[in-house]
Amino acid sequence: MTLDSVVKSVIRCLEQGIEAVGFVSPTHFMPHVKSIIEKLNYLDYFPMTVYNTNGYEKAESLRTLETLIDVYLPDFKYLSVVTSSKYSDAPDYPDVVKKALLEMYRQKGNTVVINDRGQAVTGMIVRHLILPGHADDSIAILRWIARELSPSVYISLMSQYYPTSCVSGHAILDRKIMKEEYDAVVNAMNELGFQNGWIQDLDSSDHYRPDFKMDEPFGDDN
Repeated sequence: MTLDSVVKSVIRCLEQGIEAVGFVSPTHFMPHVKSIIEKLNYLDYFPMTVYNTNGYEKAESLRTLETLIDVYLPDFKYLSVVTSSKYSDAPDYPDVVKKALLEMYRQKGNTVVINDRGQAVTGMIVRHLILPGHADDSIAILRWIARELSPSVYISLMSQYYPTSCVSGHAILDRKIMKEEYDAVVNAMNELGFQNGWIQDLDSSDHYRPDFKMDEPFGDDN
């Protein structure tokens, strides 16, 4: 698709009442992201923009987005090099994500502005998915955020991990997280002074599983 055709498609959505443009896992399309936003602005469309990322970003690239992105939605998956190597084949992930979060924090700070419909319109929200057998790494991540950023950062703490057939028989990942694991991380979050954000119910893994064989994969039963 050409830039003009993409922008026209986005504008059609905006003119139907959509207020935000979200870019999901957009790292390898960053030049396109910038071009789309700049062209929309040139045409007098200024939707709220969301950069939804796994956190594996170069800080110097994020600096080029400073005037273009309203909401950063990064993951902080692992602090352990061993774990990031084992599960994502990315031993440098912890170092890269820390630098990326520091840059996002420099741009956005602690404040997340939420409108009267409950939508974030500016700021940074850090997501973390707790993995079975890795509560200690989750707690270490929260400690790093509290120490290097601020305990006022908005956190989305997620319990929705569920084992798919791809990890059947895996010594660690072939189960959901246990209550005592989740409680340990939530307790640490409270002790560190985090007060902003969201904590999923422990049974979230039973609900956040879309069935793409259905006409409505994200229906009430999924």
